[in-house]
Amino acid sequence: MDNLLSIITFIPALGALILALFLRGDDAAAQKNAKYLALIATTASFVLSLFVLFGFEPSNTGFQFVEEREWLMGLKYKMGVDGISVLFVLLTTFLMPITILACWDVKVRVKEYMIAFLLLETLMLGVFCALDLVLFYLFFEAGLIPMFLIIGIWGGANRIYASFKFFLYTFLGSVLMLVAMVAMITDAGTTDIAQLLQHNFSAGGFDVLGVHIVGGMQTLLWLAFFASFAVKMPMWPVHTWLPDAHVQAPTAGSVVLAAILLKMGGYGFLRFSLPMFPVASDLFAPFILWLSAIAIVYTSLVALAQSDMKKLIAYSSVAHMGYVTAGIFAANQQGIDGAIFQMISHGFISGALFLCVGVIYDRMHTREIDAYGGLVNRMPAYALIFLFFTMANVGLPGTSGFIGEFLTLMGVFQANTWVAFVAATGVILSAAYGLWLYRRVVMGDLIKESLKSITDLNRRERAIFAPLVVMTLLLGVYPSLVTDIIGPSVEAMVSSYQTAVVNSADATSVAAASATGH
Repeated sequence: MDNLLSIITFIPALGALILALFLRGDDAAAQKNAKYLALIATTASFVLSLFVLFGFEPSNTGFQFVEEREWLMGLKYKMGVDGISVLFVLLTTFLMPITILACWDVKVRVKEYMIAFLLLETLMLGVFCALDLVLFYLFFEAGLIPMFLIIGIWGGANRIYASFKFFLYTFLGSVLMLVAMVAMITDAGTTDIAQLLQHNFSAGGFDVLGVHIVGGMQTLLWLAFFASFAVKMPMWPVHTWLPDAHVQAPTAGSVVLAAILLKMGGYGFLRFSLPMFPVASDLFAPFILWLSAIAIVYTSLVALAQSDMKKLIAYSSVAHMGYVTAGIFAANQQGIDGAIFQMISHGFISGALFLCVGVIYDRMHTREIDAYGGLVNRMPAYALIFLFFTMANVGLPGTSGFIGEFLTLMGVFQANTWVAFVAATGVILSAAYGLWLYRRVVMGDLIKESLKSITDLNRRERAIFAPLVVMTLLLGVYPSLVTDIIGPSVEAMVSSYQTAVVNSADATSVAAASATGH
């Protein structure tokens, strides 16, 4: 089908436009219609994305389903997917109908709430499909706006502070990326990402104000992109916006933030940093590996000290993103396979954990861990679901969480044994904070009077969790569903990366030999 990616991307935006133009009133009927239209639009986008999955050829390491047309002042509208991006498209379209179902009980400004999520889906899909540098930047930055509104309007008591902190951190991080993109376009003479991947940006060192820049232009470009993607992930120590955003965001907002938005940083590293600036990536790899190891240990320890359930899971997300960045900059097949697998898996598991918090928050209107205890006595189905996703988050074999962490640690071990050792301690720490949370909330006697009338999962909530359970188990026992799709594209990228690094090292050796007269 022609223009399939554009149709998938813009169906949610079309749904948002219909809601904005034709839905009037704020009575119960209008609210119900808004929810159903949002559900239909997101489901249609998911169904069509399955055609992309079934029509995708993993052995073809180039871009597929490519659409290209003239757009604006010589710029091109170009969309396409490869083995690295196609699964992020599927993850987004899979999770959005679940997200819409999760906010079914919203009563305030329902139409605007649904419009915000529909626009957010379009912008997130655009990031993963864009094959033009300017188009990518527009989608990447515009995605801030709906999430800013979701947190700022429908969030908690401190929502204004959290929404502005989220916006300013991520926006300021991307200003340097914009400058770097202008430099790239000037140097390469194109905005086409496929052509930029083939372009050799200068890696020769030069002096700036008496300071020698090793890696030359690649180093400067890498640092500019790193400023944006590190905040988006978020990496330690620029992670502080995330716990605030999660705590104040409504449940559905937290799900999208953790499950999809954070993955844009990792995707950016894979699409730009590693393949376009391989010499600089190799130069900074030890720094990133140690930064990731520190992030895993530090944020896991911080998670242990939390009294708010959402904050604990938010810090858990930062720790798990540490595995992702470590795997990416290990720059080998297992590491990058593991990083991508971890991002996909984390989308299901972290989304489900925030939904678990949302279930009891909707009933009790508190996220304080001390307010709960003994829920297994009144909510056995909930206790089982919560236990399953807690174990998946810990990395229990048989769940997708284990595969991602195992592959990542294998890749990191090949790159740096000590980093792998430190990162592996995160597995123990994740078990500590995960089981500590579960014991405090679910286990024990039901002694608090306020909890004695709490109800178990209803039919809608069970329907929300069912597909997440299925995918977490399916990828845990059959990981080749992911690795077979991403493998050839990752192999091609690693091969190109290693060749570029070796060639640069040879060129540096020749230059050094010439300078010394040997």
